[in-house]
Amino acid sequence: MDPKVEAHEIEQVRVRLGERFPQLGAEVIEAAVRLAHSELTGGIRDFVPVLVEHSARDRLAAIADRDGVSEGAQG
Repeated sequence: MDPKVEAHEIEQVRVRLGERFPQLGAEVIEAAVRLAHSELTGGIRDFVPVLVEHSARDRLAAIADRDGVSEGAQG
């Protein structure tokens, strides 16, 4: 995957997760996406955006559960 395309796709992941977890705030969403992206260092990049989204979504869901808020709740 072209690096520019990957960056665009990762930004779209951030936007989708921001809509799904608005109660967690932009900084938390950004951190989860950056962490998930930084963990994927392999040479084959075709599925990186999907893997980042799944990993970051799972982290954010765990945070939301810990904090006692539901997904998509306005806070």
